[in-house]
Amino acid sequence: MAAFDYLDHLEAEAIHIMLEVAGQFERPALLFSGGKDSICLVHLALKAFRPGKFPFPLVHIDTGHNFPEALDFRDQLVDEIGEKLIVRKVEDTIQKRKLVDASGKFPSRNALQTYTLLDTIEEFEFDVCIGGARRDEEKARAKERIFSVRDDFGQWNPKKQRPEIWDIYNGRINKGENVRAFPISNWTELDIWHYIEREKIELPNIYFTHNRQVVQTDNGQLMAYSQYLNLDSTDLVREGRVRYRTVGDMTCTAAVESEAYTVRDIIEEIKIAKISERGATRMDDRISEAAMEDRKKNGYF
Repeated sequence: MAAFDYLDHLEAEAIHIMLEVAGQFERPALLFSGGKDSICLVHLALKAFRPGKFPFPLVHIDTGHNFPEALDFRDQLVDEIGEKLIVRKVEDTIQKRKLVDASGKFPSRNALQTYTLLDTIEEFEFDVCIGGARRDEEKARAKERIFSVRDDFGQWNPKKQRPEIWDIYNGRINKGENVRAFPISNWTELDIWHYIEREKIELPNIYFTHNRQVVQTDNGQLMAYSQYLNLDSTDLVREGRVRYRTVGDMTCTAAVESEAYTVRDIIEEIKIAKISERGATRMDDRISEAAMEDRKKNGYF
């Protein structure tokens, strides 16, 4: 236990941030996708607020391209803890706003889900959304504050961010503005897996090695074969022994070849990894050097 004392510090910090959110804001929400980071957030919220109910609903922005395993686990966990889940679908936003759906061989709806998120914030008048973003994931997130202020259009402006010295978080916002709060911002991928191991947190089985039909992209990434892909005769579908380091859409999240069947196996695998989880698996981050930065400025979480 002594070797993992730092996890106690990270846990206490995350719970403190959740309590600050509950105390400073009137209508918080927790963004929940069924991925490992948002599952850890739910686990932390249970520690922060039980035996009472959460002071916020869980919110999932469903792109329609999700892994079925993640959706099944999402519903299972919500049933177990008895908390409210709000689901809003990108497909409905496309129809309502008459947006152009994603196209191409791997049609990612990540950019489109921003519209659904902002519509959901407006519908329920959320003034803060808790999310599982971490600074180690990507350079655009590395400079993010714990309380990230967004303007009336959900956009991120570096000039509007506040200093957070001595762990003091300023939740004061003007009418129309909202905040994204990141309780596990200071955690790393390895911290997450050590915490999952210590707390014996259950996860969707796609995080562990399994057999799956995959398609290899031009840059060598392995995409899950699904009805959402627009393949041509040159694409080869094959069986692979893979797992997922991060779980996003099936159309933009690549698998990694692996022999990690347990949490301990995954920890050992991550220790020797040379590329971050998003760098290794997210196609949408490879559109340009500033892909994540651009999406964040437009309101993407």
